[in-house]
Amino acid sequence: MAWDPQDPWSKKKDPLEEAFKQAQSQFKTLFPAGGLSGLKGMLPSGGVMKLVAAALLILLIWQSIFIVAPDEEGVVKRFGEPVRTVEPGPHFKVPIIESVLQPKVAKLHRVEVGFRTNSQGRQQTVPQEALMLTGDMNILKIEFIIQYKIKNSTEYLFNVADIHETIGKAAEAAMREVVGKSKIDEALTTGKAEIQQGTLVLLQSILDEYRAGVQVAAVQLQDVDPPEAVAAAFKDVTNAKEDREKLINQAQGYRNDIIPKAKGEAAELVNRAKGFAQARLNRAQGETNRFLATLKEYQQAKDVISKRIYIETMEEILPHMEKVIIDGKAGERVLPYLPLDRLSKPKSSPNTMLTPEGTDGEELRADLTKPTDTRSLR
Repeated sequence: MAWDPQDPWSKKKDPLEEAFKQAQSQFKTLFPAGGLSGLKGMLPSGGVMKLVAAALLILLIWQSIFIVAPDEEGVVKRFGEPVRTVEPGPHFKVPIIESVLQPKVAKLHRVEVGFRTNSQGRQQTVPQEALMLTGDMNILKIEFIIQYKIKNSTEYLFNVADIHETIGKAAEAAMREVVGKSKIDEALTTGKAEIQQGTLVLLQSILDEYRAGVQVAAVQLQDVDPPEAVAAAFKDVTNAKEDREKLINQAQGYRNDIIPKAKGEAAELVNRAKGFAQARLNRAQGETNRFLATLKEYQQAKDVISKRIYIETMEEILPHMEKVIIDGKAGERVLPYLPLDRLSKPKSSPNTMLTPEGTDGEELRADLTKPTDTRSLR
């Protein structure tokens, strides 16, 4: 009730004086007649006073001791202002004047963005948080979880009014910024790890600016999908990409199968060629050694060696040549000529007998049965 200063020249009564008189009258009704002297009979005896004092002492001791659990940190407040923090274990505080808050510093706290989990464990999407715009102007529905720990209890308790909601809003803003710099294909496939890491770094910087006293442990993408209106089209695109990857893997497998075979065949051909070259080299070396040995013998007996070489050469050449044996007399009637048209034809068997033009075959055969003058053959 607002109070207006009393006008000294007015005839109105002072409201403050009336309130004082009313309180005085109520005080008189609480005590019997005779004032405080009437309370002497109501006070307890000396033994009871000791019990009351002991109870009050126990109450004060109980109020001055507190225990901090192993996963907690104690923040002592004095008249509502934090004055110190204490580690796990038993500690003392000034009763009535000081109070203690004990946040769970070892607990991993969880914040859901884009969805909410009800008491029955069912998840429900929050579209205003989940729908985000990518860098290539596509819309994605992203649901993710933030996990954090308390790193400074005083900042965590007193610097931010609603720390849970603040972390959720900051995480949503950080995720929108990171997704806005990414393409839709990266967000749906291979870029999820980069998005999570980028969001974690950006969110931690925001919370450090707020002095929220928390350490972000992880950012986990729960669900990254296109909106339901275009989900079918995106599914077709995803299936096509999977088919492409499948074909690429098949082609890579065929490549890995055919190339080693080709390399093996090439190595085999190279080894065969090297072996052939070495064989030819060894053969040439052997022929060279044989020739040198023959030359040495030839220099010692030229007539014998030259005759032997001539005979061996004839033995090697004559079986593969067309031979015509003509009697000395018949040779006088034969016109010698060079059959150039037969050079390109396949050779006949060595035993073939050619009949010259103008010569009767029967007469030639008859002549061949006669003894041959070896002196006419050279």
